[in-house]
Amino acid sequence: MADLRFKAVVSALMMAVAGGAWAAAPPASASASASASASESRRHDTARQLYVAPWGSDGWPGTFERPFATPARAQQAVRARTARMTSDIVVNLRGGTYRLTAPLRMSQAAGDSGRGGHRVVYQAYGYGTRWQEPVTLSGGRDIGGWRPDPQRRGVWRADAGTLETRQLYVGGKRAARASQGDGIPGRLKVTGTGLTTTSAVPRGWRAARDMELRFRFDYLEGRCGIAGITPGPGGGSTITMDQPCWRLAHDLYGPELLALPSDVENSPDFLDKKGSWYLDRSRPGHHELLYRPRAGEDMRRAQVTAPVLETLVSGTGSPGRPVHDIAFKGLTFTHAGWTAPSEPAGFAAAWSMYLRPGKGDDIKLLTVPGNVAFRTAERITLQGNRFVHLGAQGLEFSGNSSHNTVDGNVFTDISDGGVVLGALPPDTKGTDRGNRVTNNRVHRTGADYHASSGIWDAGSRETTIAHNQVDHVPYTGILSGPAEDVRGLMSGNRIVGNRVFATNRLLADGGGIYLRGEQGTSYADGAVVSGNAVSDSAYGTWNVGIYTDDSSKWITVRDNAVHSYRASIGGCSEDWGNRPVQNVRFHGNFWDDTVPDWLPRRSYPGGWPPAPDCGDPKNLEFRHNTLLSPADPASDCAARPACAAIVDRAGPGEPYLRRLGLK
Repeated sequence: MADLRFKAVVSALMMAVAGGAWAAAPPASASASASASASESRRHDTARQLYVAPWGSDGWPGTFERPFATPARAQQAVRARTARMTSDIVVNLRGGTYRLTAPLRMSQAAGDSGRGGHRVVYQAYGYGTRWQEPVTLSGGRDIGGWRPDPQRRGVWRADAGTLETRQLYVGGKRAARASQGDGIPGRLKVTGTGLTTTSAVPRGWRAARDMELRFRFDYLEGRCGIAGITPGPGGGSTITMDQPCWRLAHDLYGPELLALPSDVENSPDFLDKKGSWYLDRSRPGHHELLYRPRAGEDMRRAQVTAPVLETLVSGTGSPGRPVHDIAFKGLTFTHAGWTAPSEPAGFAAAWSMYLRPGKGDDIKLLTVPGNVAFRTAERITLQGNRFVHLGAQGLEFSGNSSHNTVDGNVFTDISDGGVVLGALPPDTKGTDRGNRVTNNRVHRTGADYHASSGIWDAGSRETTIAHNQVDHVPYTGILSGPAEDVRGLMSGNRIVGNRVFATNRLLADGGGIYLRGEQGTSYADGAVVSGNAVSDSAYGTWNVGIYTDDSSKWITVRDNAVHSYRASIGGCSEDWGNRPVQNVRFHGNFWDDTVPDWLPRRSYPGGWPPAPDCGDPKNLEFRHNTLLSPADPASDCAARPACAAIVDRAGPGEPYLRRLGLK
């Protein structure tokens, strides 16, 4: 169990701060009347069907025979048509990779929205058929001209110009930034400007100003850059850290934890591991990438891609005028980055939130953004897409975004979380209502920023998170709850039929499905967590299958199958802040009721840490729950028809399995 002092610090800071059918052009007729009819048909088809192809030209009209070359040109054509649209406008993208030189920015004011009940659809050509063509929207740049590095045997070097990046992909796989793989040697002491150590080793590390320290403990992880390394007392080293990052991290984590950095990253001296890379920025405007190939990689032929854009697609409305009625289908969004952690303010972070200085002594709390992001948006649909090789969060809906649909997508190899929605910090209020996140697969996210969640609803109403599969994530699978002292944001939400496993593989004090804060005003409008199968994540010292934590209240947990976590259910009731867990009912669940050895068992089910950190939860209700055998809960569940049915129905529906790579 994490020291609740850290949660208090975070809490204080928070308080401070289509017509999707594709169509080819119709064939010409031999008769004059048929020819005229075909011509008229083509004219109407051109009004509603546009085409883009890598071999096209932006000087062409965007027809099937003469397609545009870029999505940006197709967007211009859409804007010229939306004012008089009488049916869906469909932009068909032929197979290939489209290198975006700028984000596709959509807004209500610019004319990107559908009208009259019709939508604008951007889709892979042949979407939903066996002829669907693979389409990629990339914000990356290929890096060529690799040559052996004369100073380091086995390392290759390539010119990168003014490139700034925190990610690199080689042969379609994420490469790792060069790291020591451990903390700082010697005895460490925290100072107001950084650290001192009795070891002289850090003085020998080259490119100190490019380096970062990573701090990881329990459910928190952050990073701060190094400003310089100089001789220290007694022959040791003095490590001066970037400001204001060090000040922010000191306030957030405390000096005891800052004395325990978990890793040192981003020095050419750490390029001993295969598949590691470093960006040499010693000559401004003439940066160079260094890379040690993996076994079998030939750098004269390997495809190496670095992200350049931070946003691939965005949609932005204004109060009362949301961007709306746009769909994206069958596309791959890839190779977008995010460089804010490289700034002097670094990444003093908790979950997917990080700190920045405000005015005076104020501190701003911000959220890791989506590489595809919509703010003040309604009736946006993302269906059948892939979000992969991304440097921030995959997809974001925020700022009063309602009635949007995220269905049947894959989110993987993303630096932070997969999907984030709701009233995101710095926002503390808003109405985000009726969004649906369904039948998606979210796995192997949190590749760089581990204290992230596969799906996070930070504050919304009548949101449905249903039949997703979330697995192999470093922290929490599905998180539902706002910044902890923000009330009145959530009501009527449903977390239903999800398959969640292999969570908390790196960080502790999270869960499969993690709820926190006020979820409504009564059971009638509170959260319902039902039909979920949550299992196989007994990592670390403390995690919970269905975690009702902090000031959780007005939650119904029913008909779930939960086992093989450190605790099946439970949480910390924050009596120290007069914010107890209360009004939670558990009905008809199957669980093994595990509790870690260090935690005293209560007279009722679950793991509920006692005082002094936590108090007694209030008004818990247990009815008709079934205890699974702790020795083999999975087999016991499979032998019970009602429990087996929960597992069978959980996760994406049958029509989605092949598309999501689950069949």
